[in-house]
Amino acid sequence: SAAGAGKEGGYNMSRRNRQQVSLPSPEQVSRAYQQDQYRKRYKRAFISTLSVLAVIAAVAVLVSTLFLPVIQVSGNSMEPTLSDGDVLVLLKSKHYERSQLCCISWQNKMLLKRIIGLPGDVVSIDTEGNVTVNGVLLDEPYVSDKTLGECDVTFPCQVPEGKVFVLGDHRSTSIDSRSSEIGCVDQDQIVGFVLFQVWPIGG
Repeated sequence: SAAGAGKEGGYNMSRRNRQQVSLPSPEQVSRAYQQDQYRKRYKRAFISTLSVLAVIAAVAVLVSTLFLPVIQVSGNSMEPTLSDGDVLVLLKSKHYERSQLCCISWQNKMLLKRIIGLPGDVVSIDTEGNVTVNGVLLDEPYVSDKTLGECDVTFPCQVPEGKVFVLGDHRSTSIDSRSSEIGCVDQDQIVGFVLFQVWPIGG
């Protein structure tokens, strides 16, 4: 009958549809599994790398803030030793000596200078810019323009306890301990000492 023919036709079509469904081969399953595992491993490695980088960055910021501040030179008061735009790494330390380059905090500004006199030292500068400490003339190869510069303090000058006498290497333009505006610098004003220069490279 027509109804019977319809049922038989539907049965045959369903059987053909089942025959067209093919299952993946073991090789395809294995390949898909390996790809999935690779994606998971890559994701874990990526997250792990990000975590490590975040920790390194946090440690770097902490070290930079507490022990090794980074500053950029502004101005020419330390030429020819340092130039405007140079980037320096400082070392925070309570130990210092003559001729060290230091960064001092003064009126919300950072000044780079060279330590010339320590507490108790007697510093003197003549009209030609020659510097003596405790009666001994300093050898200053880092100075290219010896001059008395901007000076309104009386020499000889004895450095008070807890302070240091500082000068810029570019004596004609530097404002430093020769000026009563700055004078001898309190040791607590020393932010750090120049450890090395990071920019320009090879500077």
